[in-house]
Amino acid sequence: MMTLDKVYHAAFVLKDVARKTDLIDASDHLGTDAHVYLKTENLQVTGSFKLRGAYYKISQLTDEQKKAGIIACSAGNHAQGVALAATEMGIKSVICMPDGAPISKVEATKRLGAQVVLVKGAYDDAYTHALALQEKTGATFIHPFDDDAVIAGQGTIGLEVLEQLADVDVIIAPVGGGGLIAGIAYAVKNLNPNIKVYGVQAAHASSMLNSVACGKAVTLETVPTFADGIAVKTPGANTFELVQQYVDKIVSVSEDEIAAAILALMEKEKLVSEGAGAVSVAAVMFGKLPLAGKKVVCILSGGNIDVNILSRVITRGLVTSGRNATLQIALEDKPGQLLGVSQIISECGGNVVSVHYSGSDPNMAITSCFLTVGLETRDFAQIQNIREALTREGFQVVPIRDQQ
Repeated sequence: MMTLDKVYHAAFVLKDVARKTDLIDASDHLGTDAHVYLKTENLQVTGSFKLRGAYYKISQLTDEQKKAGIIACSAGNHAQGVALAATEMGIKSVICMPDGAPISKVEATKRLGAQVVLVKGAYDDAYTHALALQEKTGATFIHPFDDDAVIAGQGTIGLEVLEQLADVDVIIAPVGGGGLIAGIAYAVKNLNPNIKVYGVQAAHASSMLNSVACGKAVTLETVPTFADGIAVKTPGANTFELVQQYVDKIVSVSEDEIAAAILALMEKEKLVSEGAGAVSVAAVMFGKLPLAGKKVVCILSGGNIDVNILSRVITRGLVTSGRNATLQIALEDKPGQLLGVSQIISECGGNVVSVHYSGSDPNMAITSCFLTVGLETRDFAQIQNIREALTREGFQVVPIRDQQ
């Protein structure tokens, strides 16, 4: 059973293990009328808040349980927390991870001393496989979120926020299986029930949001999101109950909105966040919650983004923020056309980064062509300004989908 004493005990156990992560004022950079702070768990040991719950849970095992070894399942962050804690305590650990987990997280888990078993599918498939191994070996299973000790460990973040910003109005946290938000909400609401606690999920992995709406646990068939840390098909039973009782609202954000938040954090705050870690900021940036005039803390839950997808995420973020655009222009195929287009774009302050010429559309006149131009821009207003300037000069800007 969850108790506030358990959360305080977790804080005592973790005081020399987990960093008390900084709370950074980001109000000037996120374009919002709320006073926004960032709780930088992306700078935590192992790059994620997950160390808190994993370490506290393992520290409470009996000597007999420790001797039998531990098994866990994770998309990556819980795996690293378990591996670090187990290795420090001299315990053998086996971690089941989905085969689509970022390579960086898999390798980091191995470096921390765990044996990694890759399982085909998503987190829930790794969970099923881990339970089968646990039954066969007799090792202790360390659940990534649906366990009171794990939840208490995550709840220590709530205690830190209250210590760092006593007059906080709102705390926003990512939601996957629910361990993080359940722990924070339980601790905060028991100390100050006036504080609002909001959760954020990826739109394509909104199992907790759907479950709360239905009043019972809902299982999704797939969770296709690059925010792998919150790609959970079914919320935990314990976490679902705590979320129902203590969390004020859950919203979702799109993949493009998450990418834009990652870009904003990198460019404006010099912070690297993974997809799951940035959803709280995405909810603020895109007006998903009533926050005007409030002191808001966004939990950046992790920074372990796979560098192999980082460039794609940045590109998506640039497009979503109006910093990158592609225009297609129908032209008469005659000398001087490209010069005219580039001159207009230059006068409007845009920067041409790519040009593609096509005259192969079968529906196009033989003397016509499509010119596709990639641009670097300041914002959506500048893109519209360029469109209007081209149109005024007689150029026809057409939707890219019209190109065959």
